[in-house]
Amino acid sequence: MVQLCNLFQSYRHDVRGVAAMEFAIAAMILVFGVLNAIDVGLYEYRRMEVENAAQVGAQAAWKACYDTSTMLPATQNCPGLTSAITSAVQSTSLGSAINLTSGYPTEGYFCVNSSGVLQSVGDVSSAKPANCSAAGNNSTTPADYLQVGVSYSYTPLFPASVIAVWGLSSIQMISWMRLG
Repeated sequence: MVQLCNLFQSYRHDVRGVAAMEFAIAAMILVFGVLNAIDVGLYEYRRMEVENAAQVGAQAAWKACYDTSTMLPATQNCPGLTSAITSAVQSTSLGSAINLTSGYPTEGYFCVNSSGVLQSVGDVSSAKPANCSAAGNNSTTPADYLQVGVSYSYTPLFPASVIAVWGLSSIQMISWMRLG
């Protein structure tokens, strides 16, 4: 028993390797932080790419359906609308991983209300309203606006990252374009 106590006392006073243990713990924390920073940066970069894809899709709609006299409303009168938007949306560095969201593009007649916010005043399936009285402004005419919605599925780098814990696995963006 005395030998066992002497053995434990000798280990208790032996401090060799303590610095290596402290460094190993600090390195694990540092690596976790660096991996999270990389994952958050990658998520933000891809979020910006998805936002850009939505904007490019809306611009492609305008380019494909620029003749306001014959092609508006675009969702009804512009035959190449959806293919032009899809091609533009998938032209970013994320390619075909970005998809046109179901239900888009959508189109409607909008006016600016007294607060400076766009307000829907009609659907393109019915006749265009004569003025913006529904938004409180009789002196202006409604404009045709198109919305393009896109989505992207993001996969975090590792399951314990901040992005994974927050559940940010889908990036969705909507862009608007005034057509006429």
